[in-house]
Amino acid sequence: MDVRGFTTRLRRSLRRRLERREGNQESPAEDCAPEAPRKAGERSSLSCLGGQFFFEYLVVVSLKKKSGGDYEPTITYQFPKRENMLRGQKEEEERLLQAIPLFCFPDGKNWAPFTEYTSETFSFVLTNVDGSRKIGYCRRLLPVGRGARLPEVFCIISCLGCFGLFSKILDEVEKRRQISMAVIYPFMQGLRESPFPAPGKTVTIKSFIPESGTELIELTRPLDSRLEHVEFQALLQRLTPGIIIQIFASAVLERRIIFLAEELSVLSQCIHAVAALLYPFTWAHTYIPVVPECLIDTVCCPTPFMVGVQIRHLQQVQDQPMEEVLLVNLVEGKILTSVGDEEEVLPAKLQSEMLTSLGRHNSNNNVQTSEQVNAQVSECFVHFFVRTVGHYAAYIKWSKSGQGTLQERAFCKSITSKSCRKFVKKFVKTQMFSLFIQEAERNRATQEGCYFQQKITEYQEQKKQRKNS
Repeated sequence: MDVRGFTTRLRRSLRRRLERREGNQESPAEDCAPEAPRKAGERSSLSCLGGQFFFEYLVVVSLKKKSGGDYEPTITYQFPKRENMLRGQKEEEERLLQAIPLFCFPDGKNWAPFTEYTSETFSFVLTNVDGSRKIGYCRRLLPVGRGARLPEVFCIISCLGCFGLFSKILDEVEKRRQISMAVIYPFMQGLRESPFPAPGKTVTIKSFIPESGTELIELTRPLDSRLEHVEFQALLQRLTPGIIIQIFASAVLERRIIFLAEELSVLSQCIHAVAALLYPFTWAHTYIPVVPECLIDTVCCPTPFMVGVQIRHLQQVQDQPMEEVLLVNLVEGKILTSVGDEEEVLPAKLQSEMLTSLGRHNSNNNVQTSEQVNAQVSECFVHFFVRTVGHYAAYIKWSKSGQGTLQERAFCKSITSKSCRKFVKKFVKTQMFSLFIQEAERNRATQEGCYFQQKITEYQEQKKQRKNS
């Protein structure tokens, strides 16, 4: 794999992103650069439209020893093999397949064979030249055999965001890998021919395993698809409510955030969880759950970013010339570096309510399911945005042509709380708010029926009831 070439393209992409930010211009992402997490199915490639396919590719990435003694990650298996593609499609596939190995083995080139290795699951996000998002769901494991051997990664490439569902698929892949690679193909073929289920629905896959016979594998999507790629428990187990609030404060102002941990799965889960706290807004900048070692210098740039780095590279991170960065140690559950004003960013009263809500969860987390934890944590942060900017629709002025324009000054001025108004005046300058409002201004019906709008309506009705009582 041409790591140097890929690094050069990523550096060029990040540099252009900085220039666009400074010039307040927009243009599409490029060259499979790691980018922001988008909503499931947004600007997806054709193979993912309408839930046609679960995935685009399954690849196996193995470590191959080079002449100098280092190991290089290489794709050794790909399903399906695509033929008769147009030139543009072929170039897109080549860029994608070149990037995948680097993110399957982001830990560097120094490896040694193992006799025992605990498998782990993690993910990464790539954005293609047309802005479409692809997620790599990875399972690193030790192949069956005798003696010391090197781990390999099974990576499913999909444009669908559903971490829990793909984790279960990777469980089935790992089970079959312990028997034979040949048993994996029919299972993945059956999966590829099955439609992606709607939220709350189940699809059943028939799969034959030697000596076990035909198995029926049920894959069910959560009813609330908004949280199907999130595991807030991973974040809450490692950080106190106070630190989570400080991270949230940094994220809403689109600052630079670096998470440190050793396990790829921990980095992946925690970063996805933090990004999900921003709903209904979306992190619109560089987003890499696990930064490959060779890209640390490239990624730590002047633009906003949310990235994960293995803690063994802490010194390399600290040597970077960065300002205003929040450095979070997930291993020890503490903040190593901060701007210093994180506890003052959010309105004091709302921040206190959020801390109480998260603290209440911590005292009950042993008796709650993952779905209950996700729902309660999400509710806490959605309520924050309802209270601060939930009145936005009333300040969008509509023209006869149907184009809306947010009356920003009146919108901010209408907020009676001084601390809330101070926060909102900063928040409206962020790219995530701008993108949200641009979508709302395009179409009156854009937000109707969404979870955020439902919560706004509930809150407004509760205010009326309190006023009338």
